[in-house]
Amino acid sequence: MGTGTVLAVCAAGRDVVLKGIGPSAIDKRALSGRAEVGALGLVADHQRNRRHHGGVDQAVYAYSEPEARRWSEELGRELPYGWFGENLRIDGIGVSDAHVGEQWRVGDDGLVLEVTIPRVPCRTFAEWAGEPRWVKRFMNRADFGAYLRVLRPGTVAAGDTVEVIHRPGHGVTARHLLIGTDPDALRTLLAADDLPAKVRREATRILARSAPLDDAAGQGAAHNL
Repeated sequence: MGTGTVLAVCAAGRDVVLKGIGPSAIDKRALSGRAEVGALGLVADHQRNRRHHGGVDQAVYAYSEPEARRWSEELGRELPYGWFGENLRIDGIGVSDAHVGEQWRVGDDGLVLEVTIPRVPCRTFAEWAGEPRWVKRFMNRADFGAYLRVLRPGTVAAGDTVEVIHRPGHGVTARHLLIGTDPDALRTLLAADDLPAKVRREATRILARSAPLDDAAGQGAAHNL
């Protein structure tokens, strides 16, 4: 089903103060050695706002190295590991296109993660990036990365293999929970009994947004009859 590699494990040891925002834990830096991962993410990581950037459904944030390189080329500057606020920079797996509920075995110390929802760009990220129209540009590119919940705690380090050990059949990716997808796929996802709360919320929201399109398509088909 696919394998990748952890290029860096990143955490914030302290807040950075952003103009117009205040203290933020977005300034992640690459760690050396193995890092412990518990139910709420990297033990070494400082998370200031767990409602929006943490908690069990958003314990770990991963970003793809090819997507980071595309941004680096477009912006004309180096974007070091952790710049996106990610805990894991990963190569070999399309993180934004990972399926919701996909499970990853990371390294050989028992760590298992599950893909939940995409990262939503916010004012904090825009201020950190310092780029014009950053939120709109990030949304338009749709390379959001993905949050993950911890199914089995363990440790992680740069160089660890990431192995996809389970991929559900609904076809809904992390990216789809912001840009939309086939309503039937979303309904299949929502039929699962054990969805994380934030996945159910986002899938319900995006399905409701697509409902008018469903209605219009149905009316067009009826008219053609």
